Amino acid sequence: MSIRENLLAWQWSDYAAKHQARANLLIHIVAVPLFAAGLVCLVLGIVRADWLPAVPGLVGILVGLAAQGVGHGKEPQRPVPFQGPADFITRFLAEQFVTFPRFVISGGWSANLWKRDPPGQA
Repeated sequence: MSIRENLLAWQWSDYAAKHQARANLLIHIVAVPLFAAGLVCLVLGIVRADWLPAVPGLVGILVGLAAQGVGHGKEPQRPVPFQGPADFITRFLAEQFVTFPRFVISGGWSANLWKRDPPGQA
């Protein structure tokens, strides 16, 4: 079980470089909030023992996760491979709740969105 040291600084150090393709940026701006809302609904459903928010929450998590995987496949620079389940979970949650929102708020998302993609990267 491996969790990266200084995860947030490590993830931020090349985040803009790994989020340049317009299609990936547009996917992320929808999929990250979808994942976050799905996680909230799933936890709410589990805590309340109510399947009504839990099922759509699980769907939101899975769709958000899958969409981001598709988006990353459109990038010229791929993410560093995961070192195992703990690395995947911590990196993914850090991206959803810290790094991507920071990227949007800092203006990195919009700056990369308005750059032209190299041919074949859209």
